[in-house]
Amino acid sequence: MAEMGKGVTAGKIASNMQKKLTRAQEKVLQKLGKADETKDEQFEQCVQNFNKQLTEGSKLQKDLRTYLSSVKAMHEASKRLTECLQEVYEPEWPGRDDANKIAENNELLWTDFHQKLVDQALLTMDTYLGQFPDIKSRIAKRGRKLVDYDSARHHYESLQTAKKKDEAKIAKAEEELVKAQKVFEEMNIDLQEELPSLWNSRVGFYVNTFQSIAGLEENFHKEMGKLNQNLNDVLVNLEKEHATSTYPVKAQPSDSTKANKTPSSPPDGTPITSPEIKVVNHEPEPSTLEAPGGGIPKSPSQSSLPTVVVDSVPATVNGTDENTAVSERSDMPPGFLFKVQAMHDYAATDNDELQLKTGDVVLVTPFENPEEQDEGWLMGVKESDWLQHKAFDQCRGVFPENFTERVQ
Repeated sequence: MAEMGKGVTAGKIASNMQKKLTRAQEKVLQKLGKADETKDEQFEQCVQNFNKQLTEGSKLQKDLRTYLSSVKAMHEASKRLTECLQEVYEPEWPGRDDANKIAENNELLWTDFHQKLVDQALLTMDTYLGQFPDIKSRIAKRGRKLVDYDSARHHYESLQTAKKKDEAKIAKAEEELVKAQKVFEEMNIDLQEELPSLWNSRVGFYVNTFQSIAGLEENFHKEMGKLNQNLNDVLVNLEKEHATSTYPVKAQPSDSTKANKTPSSPPDGTPITSPEIKVVNHEPEPSTLEAPGGGIPKSPSQSSLPTVVVDSVPATVNGTDENTAVSERSDMPPGFLFKVQAMHDYAATDNDELQLKTGDVVLVTPFENPEEQDEGWLMGVKESDWLQHKAFDQCRGVFPENFTERVQ
């Protein structure tokens, strides 16, 4: 028999095609009510529970990833804030070394908190959900074997009730029925045991997961509270020292090479004046003004008021008139905002997420419905996909912002 590939023969392909055809015919007959279908209500309830458990677990996994993304974002924000304090804390101020040590401990605490959340919650979550794909595949296979069993049963029954019986065909049909029944029952028994056990395991899993998160948060905030108290003590001491000491303001060297500088007084001491406001008082010559029709003459103050003329400059935004609309770039996807680059690999967990590798460039675009945007997530299309396909709707997806860094 001709080989079609590794371990695949033309006969095997034909056999598989015949099985699919037989199953399709059996399902049509069952839907039309022309063939009875083996039912197991208890098993169907187990399958419903399984699907519900998978949906809940997948949502928890996604929300946990969003939570971790937020922790990482807060870590970065806290790091920048402490770095700013270190920059402005002058060397001669008291408590500088203490402030630097607090900043180091702050960084270690955030790093430890994030890593423990990954180890004790996210990885456990991934392991928990890792068992579902195999079981889901086996449930689907059991369904196919059940159709095969029903089909073999109906074929055997039809041969037995035929007016002209063929004993050889009946014997062969009976053999096929026994074989189909055995295969189905083996898979059915295994799943009947596993599905209820998996369903019951969800309680312990949820308890352990949220206990871990709660315990890690409690310890983190407790230690962070101590650091914040220490920092407060350092700053209180600085304030006391500052109240009794004089800190001279040092002159900064000028840099004539800078194009844009903050306005300051010129070297000759000439003060900087505000833009000139010209007041033009259009007064007539001191003479009697006759009102039309010989009325009472008006005084100069009544005939006209001072006109205030203020020189103004059109408002600009980044050098562009704010009333001028910026046209979209034709080489970018609709609504293009800016570019980001992946700093870490990201494995997509849903069909609407982008799979990222370190170094991937993503073109960020707005959400069609802003209310659908989750905190910490962006919408976009990978630059490589856009340049190759120009297919925006098919290639775009969401991704965690903290896995990337803005580059343009």
